[in-house]
Amino acid sequence: MARGRSIKGKKLPAKQLQQVILKTLAAQPKKRLHAKQLIKKLKIANSRSSVQDALEALAAKGQITHVKDGKFRSARKGLMHDEPVESHHGYMDLTRSGAGYVICDTLDQDVYVPARRTMKAMNGDRVVVQLGKRYGKRLEGVVTKILERSTDRFVGTFRWSKNFAFVVPENDAIPFDIYVHPEHQAKAQEGDVVLVSILSWPDNHRQSPTGKVERIFDADDGHEIKMESILSDHGFSMDFPPLVEKQAADLVGHISAQEISRRRDMRKTVTFTIDPVNAKDFDDAISFRMVEDGRFEVGIHIADVTHYVKPNSAIDKEALKRATSVYLVDRTAPMLPEVLSNELCSLRPDEDSLTFSAVFEMDKNAKVKSRWFGKTIIHSDKRFTYEEAQEVLDSGQGPLHQELSIVARLSRKLRKKRLGKGGISFNSTEYQFELDDQKKPIAIKAKVQQETNALIEDLMLLANREVAHFLATKSQPPIPLVFRVHDEPDPQKLAEYAIYLMEFGFDFKHDTPEQIRQSFAQLHEQAKTDEHLLFAEKSAVRTMAKAVYSPENIGHFGLGFEHYAHFTSPIRRYADVMVHRILEYNLMGDFRADKVELEARSKHISNQERKATDAERTSVKFKQIEFIKEFIGEEFEGVVSGFIDSGMFVTLLDSGVDGLVGFDKLGEVFEVPENRLSARANKSGTRYRVGDKVRVKVIEARLESSEVDFDIVS
Repeated sequence: MARGRSIKGKKLPAKQLQQVILKTLAAQPKKRLHAKQLIKKLKIANSRSSVQDALEALAAKGQITHVKDGKFRSARKGLMHDEPVESHHGYMDLTRSGAGYVICDTLDQDVYVPARRTMKAMNGDRVVVQLGKRYGKRLEGVVTKILERSTDRFVGTFRWSKNFAFVVPENDAIPFDIYVHPEHQAKAQEGDVVLVSILSWPDNHRQSPTGKVERIFDADDGHEIKMESILSDHGFSMDFPPLVEKQAADLVGHISAQEISRRRDMRKTVTFTIDPVNAKDFDDAISFRMVEDGRFEVGIHIADVTHYVKPNSAIDKEALKRATSVYLVDRTAPMLPEVLSNELCSLRPDEDSLTFSAVFEMDKNAKVKSRWFGKTIIHSDKRFTYEEAQEVLDSGQGPLHQELSIVARLSRKLRKKRLGKGGISFNSTEYQFELDDQKKPIAIKAKVQQETNALIEDLMLLANREVAHFLATKSQPPIPLVFRVHDEPDPQKLAEYAIYLMEFGFDFKHDTPEQIRQSFAQLHEQAKTDEHLLFAEKSAVRTMAKAVYSPENIGHFGLGFEHYAHFTSPIRRYADVMVHRILEYNLMGDFRADKVELEARSKHISNQERKATDAERTSVKFKQIEFIKEFIGEEFEGVVSGFIDSGMFVTLLDSGVDGLVGFDKLGEVFEVPENRLSARANKSGTRYRVGDKVRVKVIEARLESSEVDFDIVS
């Protein structure tokens, strides 16, 4: 009681406040109190937020336990009748405000975490979130532990203080500065933009990490700073650890006679690759030959990465950590060192290459009559770009024109069957940039998808599906595998999408999975002749669940496949490396991987894929704004792409640049209905709808906030 009298009416410093709270809760281990109750009980002058901070700090150290509704209790062991505490693992998705959502596979909704309860977790961090209050349908929680950081490299500005130096990250969403001791400053000066790597993370989230300056940027090279910042913010890097580089350099590229003897020799079969014009890694090749009875043998040959990358080697561990290659506008952050991705594993023409192959015998209707999987050696006769292969198909002459023509015909039949059985096809647009010597964009063009793109896609889908089917049906219980799964669309989002399509006279039926598939197929056909529906179809992806990796096979809704896995790109996806190993082991016998380990790895590579996709989109957005910044005051054709209460978004047709037309610029008050598919002016009745074509003038482009302002011209 003496303690209670001595602190009455006082504002306690943080350390003493924690000690008092800890003793108070320990004295009554079954008692559950929140901040306001503690202030009243202790009769102290501290604010509610300072007491809340103290509670969360103690919970983060495991000294007290957050129960629910903001209440905490002692974490002392051996308590009877304790109220269970519900915690989940997940990945942090931060918002601009500093608050975030934890995405948990074990929950059917994300958990909202206020900014002060994130423990300074960064975007993409793997965390433990403890559930607390529920506001209606929304779950709210507090981060109690950071299990894994999403990145340990940051781009920021080097600053001097009186007694130490620190780096302020370029990304405002990073909730801390990084201390840098003198021996790790690499001659950085006040105001330099640097790349810093983390040497140690503090146990207390209220403290800052310490780091080491790895690189000092040219202050005038804004492009390089931005691209490296995008990579580091998302946890990726162009550089590999020294041990990984050494292991890669020590790999032997010579193919021995003994190795050839263990493989199916397909070097005399006509083989070719089709890739983008700027491709450096050729990870798939196609072979073709006529067989008896008018049948065809088509081989899909994939770079044999696992021949070189052994389990648990330094290269393998780094590849798993990265999980994917990342493709920014001007560079690639590869999953594997260049000696592997661009040399040893690249299926270059006029060279013998080691491959893992799926070989199919088909009839003229592309029906698979037999299949074979195994290790091979091939010799690519020709490297085509997509454009070159298309020219051969269009002209009916040129290198391998007969082989290409037959393979193209078979791929069309495969595609028709897939779409006929419920596969969904979406119209989407990707953009390619032309950069000058300073890496500034001087042109943006929509990528043209040709038949040769579809040809390769159809054959890769075939190989992925057949490998998954083989392993899923090989024995009972099924062989554990990393499947690529895609759940059915969210019913509520589909209902909203159906209302949206009614604006354009399209009746989207969505009561059953079969109706959904048929509706998407009909939409795809009608969109070919209706510009509003063409734009509307591009919005369909928002209704879809995200495809992820999982050992639990629920099928792939979008493709209409019961079994599907990734087998065809082990140079750039670690999921494919895992599938290669499981397939190889099961071709020799019955091998069962640890399903718990597969689950953990599946979650990791799915998260890495999300981060890579976000990084790629961020780089595209930055370059689009940098491009349009040179056209202030000029006019462009666009299409209305969405609405908020204050204005409408317009996407420029040629470049894909998104910008906002504020309603305040239109001289009238506009009403936006709940579905946000249109807007109507109160006085004139002028109405805009998603998909309407408009002409706009560029008013302003802000690189720092990634925002563009337009004004309507007509």
